[in-house]
Amino acid sequence: MEHSLSEQEQIRRDSLQELLTLGINPYPPETFEINTSAAEIKQNFPEDNSLYQDISIAGRIMSRRIMGAASFAEIQDETGRIQVYVKRDEICPGEDKTLYNTVFKRHLDIGDIIGLTGYVFITKMGEITIHVTSLNLLCKSLKPLPIVKEKEDAVFDAFTDPEQRFRQRYVDLIVNPPVREVFVKRTQLINSMRNFLNANNYLEVETPILQPLYGGAAARPFKTHHNSLDMTLYLRIANELYLKRLIVGGFPGVYEFSKDFRNEGMDRFHNPEFTQMELYVAYKDYLWMMELVEEMVERIALDLHGKTALQVGDHVIDFKRPWKRFTMYEAIQHYTGIDISGMDEEELRKTAKELHVPVDPTMAKGKIIDEIFGEKCEPNLIQPTFITDYPIEMSPLAKKHRSQEGLVERFEAICNGKELCNAFSELNDPIDQRERFEAQLELGKRGDTESMVLDEDFLKSLEYGMPPTAGLGIGIDRLTMIMTNQPSIQDVLFFPQMRPDRRTT
Repeated sequence: MEHSLSEQEQIRRDSLQELLTLGINPYPPETFEINTSAAEIKQNFPEDNSLYQDISIAGRIMSRRIMGAASFAEIQDETGRIQVYVKRDEICPGEDKTLYNTVFKRHLDIGDIIGLTGYVFITKMGEITIHVTSLNLLCKSLKPLPIVKEKEDAVFDAFTDPEQRFRQRYVDLIVNPPVREVFVKRTQLINSMRNFLNANNYLEVETPILQPLYGGAAARPFKTHHNSLDMTLYLRIANELYLKRLIVGGFPGVYEFSKDFRNEGMDRFHNPEFTQMELYVAYKDYLWMMELVEEMVERIALDLHGKTALQVGDHVIDFKRPWKRFTMYEAIQHYTGIDISGMDEEELRKTAKELHVPVDPTMAKGKIIDEIFGEKCEPNLIQPTFITDYPIEMSPLAKKHRSQEGLVERFEAICNGKELCNAFSELNDPIDQRERFEAQLELGKRGDTESMVLDEDFLKSLEYGMPPTAGLGIGIDRLTMIMTNQPSIQDVLFFPQMRPDRRTT
C-alpha cells in the first residue's frame, strides 16, 4: 500500500534529496563526541564565562529564528533545552556560504538532530546561549513534530490526545518532556526495590514465561503452541509456583521482576501485559511480610521523593509506617454495617443483592465476598491499608489461619482505592494443596473461567517438603502510578496494548 505524504512531509523529502545532491549525508555514520548537556550548562555556567568555552553537544532542533546572517535556535537533548546562536561568517568563513544559506536556512527543520561545537555566553537578555563554531547534521527528520503552535492569538498543543500519545510514545517523549521523568522514576523505583531486596540477601532469579500449565493466580491465560514440542503452552499469569519450587530446592529467599500476562479486560488500572515483583522467603509468615512491605515501600518513597507524603490525584497519601490494618470481615462490616462472617453462599447472595452488588451463578462463596469487598470497601481505602485474613475459598495457595476457622493467612495492601500487593503464609501441606486444587477444578466446571488448574509437578515438589514460607506479589505498574501521580496504567507503560489504529496517518 502506497504511503500518502502530506505537503510538509513532501517538502522535507525534497530537502533530503537536495542535501544528497550537495554531497551532504543526512545520516552520517561517524561518531559525534559529546562532552556536556543542556542541563549541565544551565546549572554550572557562571557569569564570568570561565567555563564551557570548548563544548560539544547534540540535540533536536525545537525552534528557529532566522535573522539574515545570524540566527537563533533552540535544541533539546535528554536533559532539556538550550538556546544556540549561529553566525554565518563563523561557521562558513570566506566566500563559501553554502552550508549556512542552503543548509541551515533552507534545509534544516524543526525536529532535525544536529551536533555542534562552540562556547557558552550570556545574551543581553540574560539567556545562557551556545555560540556555534561548527555544525553537523546528524539526522534529517522526515515528519514534522506536533509542537506547540500559535493560531489566531491562541496557543494550542497538537499532541495532547492520550490515544495518540500512547500509540506514538516516541513523539510524546519528544514534545512532552515531563513524560520522560515518569519513566525515569519507574526505573528508579525498580532499582530502589532491587537494592532493598539485595541488601536483605535475597536472590534475584528468572523463571519460565512460557509454561505448560498456568498457575499462581486466578486469571485467564494467553494460549500458544510450540511447534517443535507439538504442545500447548501458556504465557504465565504468575511465577509463584516456580519460585516456590526454588524454595523447596533450598534457596532461603528468591525474587523476580516478572512480565505476566492475563487475557482479561482492559481499563485504566489493567493492561494484559504487566510487571510485578514476587518474593518468597523461607521460615517467615504473612505477619513478617507485612512489616517488610511497609519498610520497603516507605524506602521507595524516600528514595524517589525524599519524603513519605505524596500528592496522588486529590489526596495526599502518606507511606510512613505503620499502616492501618483491617481483617476482610472487619472492613466489610465497617463500610456496610453488615457482619458476613457466619454467612453461607445463599445468605451471601442475598446480602449482595441487598447491597446492589452484581453476582452471577458461577460465583461461589469466596468470589461473592470478593465482589462485595471490591464494590463497598476498596474504593474507600485511600491511605495504605492492610486487609488481612481472607476466606479460605478465595485463596487456594494460602495456609489456613492459625486461630480462625475458615480463613487463611493472607493480606493485600490497598492504596488509593486499588490493590497494591498480595501476600500469604504459603500453603506447604501437599495434601491440603491437592484438595484446594480439586475444589478449583469444581469451580471451573461451574463456569468460573479464572479458576486454577491442578499442577501435578508442583504438588510433587511440595511432597519433598517446602519450609514455612512467606510470599509476596507487588504490582510495579500500580506502584509507579501512585509514586508518579499518574491516573492511568497506560501513563506508566512505554507501549501499552491498544486496538489497531484505523485512522489514516
